[in-house]
Amino acid sequence: MRVRELGRVEYVPTWEQMKALTAQRGPHAPDELWLLEHPPVFTLGLAGRREHILDPGSIPVVATDRGGQVTYHGPGQAVVYTLIDLRRAGYFVRELVYRIEESVIQTLESYGIVGTRVSGAPGVYVASATGGALDSGPGAEARFSGKAKIAALGIKVHRGCAYHGVALNVAMDLAPFRAIDPCGYRGLAALDLATLGVAAEPFAAGRRLLERLQAHLAPRGKIE
Repeated sequence: MRVRELGRVEYVPTWEQMKALTAQRGPHAPDELWLLEHPPVFTLGLAGRREHILDPGSIPVVATDRGGQVTYHGPGQAVVYTLIDLRRAGYFVRELVYRIEESVIQTLESYGIVGTRVSGAPGVYVASATGGALDSGPGAEARFSGKAKIAALGIKVHRGCAYHGVALNVAMDLAPFRAIDPCGYRGLAALDLATLGVAAEPFAAGRRLLERLQAHLAPRGKIE
């Protein structure tokens, strides 16, 4: 599996590179993991509804081809794009999502943070802090009570190969999450590691996540 650290890169050119690699890759092309950070941007998935973008202000909104609704990317977030040949790996997108979530949960565990799943809402959640944007507020579904989202996922599959991936909030300005319904869920709070008392540099946290992804995205039957 090839790992690339790209630094801080614009969203649209990176998305175009993922699409091009996926369209051109042959059956023996190595899978790739791209660790990076984006300047501020809201991205809207294929099923995304504009009404979930409440007040974008000066932050650009990009309609993209991944699954899911709207999310925010910005400095202080470790993004890993997972370019995986699912046919060769021997599992489908639902299991890919599970394996990515497990990688995030184990990364959080290494920092002493408990991460959990919420049924029907892909991503990883933590116990929310109280007050304001750090606690799922009025209108939030009961299943999000006491929880906040710390990692969002979005996947696209083309010709049996997956791209896009996961974004882990490390040490970022969380205010833009108040300008959207994160992942299409009204009142859902967003948290980062810094708010939970973890002093981590985004790319350092990203490398921990890379280690777990390399283990969990191995072909079926080879999870470490």
